[in-house]
Amino acid sequence: MSKTSKIDKQPIIEKFRQSDNDTGSSEVQIALLSARINLLTDHLRVHRKDYHSRRGLIALASRRRKLLDYVKRHDLAKYKQLLIDLKLRR
Repeated sequence: MSKTSKIDKQPIIEKFRQSDNDTGSSEVQIALLSARINLLTDHLRVHRKDYHSRRGLIALASRRRKLLDYVKRHDLAKYKQLLIDLKLRR
């Protein structure tokens, strides 16, 4: 079983989508990445020496940072709302 199968994606997509057919907007991608990051963070608290997963976590965090920067450049209000909804510090 892969790590992504533990995440229930549908409620996340429902909450952050902009239209009925929206599954790939930046907001949805950031929310899904945040869920995966939280899952990996919990995994790494138990398995401290799992360096392969740590490398994946860093890659996911970098991808989320780039998407957040994109949203910030294009729509500052949406960016601030995302930070509040996902409880991210910035």
